[in-house]
Amino acid sequence: MPTSARPYRGVFPVVPTIFTETGELDLDGQKRCVDFMIDAGSTGLCILANFSEQFVLTDDERSVLMETMLAHVAGRVPVIVTTTHFSTRACADRSRRAQELGAAMVMVMPPYHGATIRVPEAGIVEFFQRVSDAIDIPIMIQDAPVSGTPLPAPLLARMAREIAQVSYFKIEVPQAAAKLRTLIDLGGDAIEGPWDGEEAITLLADLDAGATGAMTGGAYPDGIRQIVDPYLAGDREAAVAAYGRWLPLINHENRQCGIATAKILMKEGGIIASDAMRHPTANPHPMSRDGLLDAARRLDPLVLRWGR
Repeated sequence: MPTSARPYRGVFPVVPTIFTETGELDLDGQKRCVDFMIDAGSTGLCILANFSEQFVLTDDERSVLMETMLAHVAGRVPVIVTTTHFSTRACADRSRRAQELGAAMVMVMPPYHGATIRVPEAGIVEFFQRVSDAIDIPIMIQDAPVSGTPLPAPLLARMAREIAQVSYFKIEVPQAAAKLRTLIDLGGDAIEGPWDGEEAITLLADLDAGATGAMTGGAYPDGIRQIVDPYLAGDREAAVAAYGRWLPLINHENRQCGIATAKILMKEGGIIASDAMRHPTANPHPMSRDGLLDAARRLDPLVLRWGR
């Protein structure tokens, strides 16, 4: 079953960053967002990820958000802090600071910049080794196409075996289930947390492959729990039925409204005042927004009721 102690299992959705209509940080709205996500059943939370629009934040804003959210959560659930940076030193410093503030784990992508600047395999291994040496909490490697960096399962398994804190893996590449199976086979006990990502669009297949955690969007952890909880308890049929119910909404997030999804639903439910995206990120088309709300209302998730 999901647990807030190691090994971490269950549903750890990404917390969106809440802005005012003029693009400033809305820290009061951010706290309400966090409170809702905990009330909605999140086993844990992930902050400052790509689905948090981390790429439109200044370094000072990242620090403010990390300090504010970790203090506000106050240990109610474990929090994963995304500390990705191309610089090994910067990533290690970010990770050390996250640990000092109470993070349970850090999530890190391999070093990359733009469309062409990549690091060879030996550099990737040394990068994660140095980050591991800087902290005493687990590292989750995020394996996603956005980095443009191939991370073969044998390489991930090797790092799990050889690097102390590397023990969790969020796999969100094509054929994720097959990669999860291979990773688990190669890494054995060193793979403490094989996790699903990509808004749960491949969640059922990934659970079948051995995933024990899901890092999804932040709007409906109560719905994702209806899939993950029974599966981890041994009731696959109940999980399959729940997946079928929630799949239209999952698909709309994954393929239509993307990063904006959680904020659209949170605003609709009275949790936050604004669902603004920070420029140059574009808002979804109004018809996509309407389709999202229609899919959500058919399921009556807590997000549409919590703030009313």
